[in-house]
Amino acid sequence: MNAPYSNDLKQSIRTIPDYPKPGILFRDITTLLGDARAFRRAVDELVQPVAGTKIDKVAGIEARGFILGGAVAHQLSAGFVPIRKKGKLPHKTASIAYSLEYGVDEMEVHSDAIHAGERVIIIDDLIATGGTAEGAVKLLKSIGANVVAACFVIDLPDLGGAKKIEALGVPVRTLMTFDGH
Repeated sequence: MNAPYSNDLKQSIRTIPDYPKPGILFRDITTLLGDARAFRRAVDELVQPVAGTKIDKVAGIEARGFILGGAVAHQLSAGFVPIRKKGKLPHKTASIAYSLEYGVDEMEVHSDAIHAGERVIIIDDLIATGGTAEGAVKLLKSIGANVVAACFVIDLPDLGGAKKIEALGVPVRTLMTFDGH
């Protein structure tokens, strides 16, 4: 489910060609984050579909998901749960290996961050192939979360990530799409 957005929000995204490798068009949200109006609007649009429903926790995927997720959690009066790269959390963790476009990595969450049945939304800046988001959904479900949505500022639909998350039974919310990789 994509939100209607104006060109000004999409225009707040900087595109960097050939990063991190030749042929990639990197969609950089730091310009959106630095624009107070665009940042506020993006957070409001991420919150809008779940406003008025019970959300217990917002899980942000490292690193830009922390920025967006913290703001969304504040707006929803929900707790915030960081999903981090392996070895970054100080307490007992649950972990999962997940596929990246160019390899495999591992992410963790504190094993006591979510109580069984809590309603959780996942937030990140971008969904491409869906490997990271899929890992986050599976990780949160493994500790008892009821993942009710996965929300992203940007979708790269040519890479199929949003469909991968929807196939897990989790609705996907994106604010804008860009063609290509």
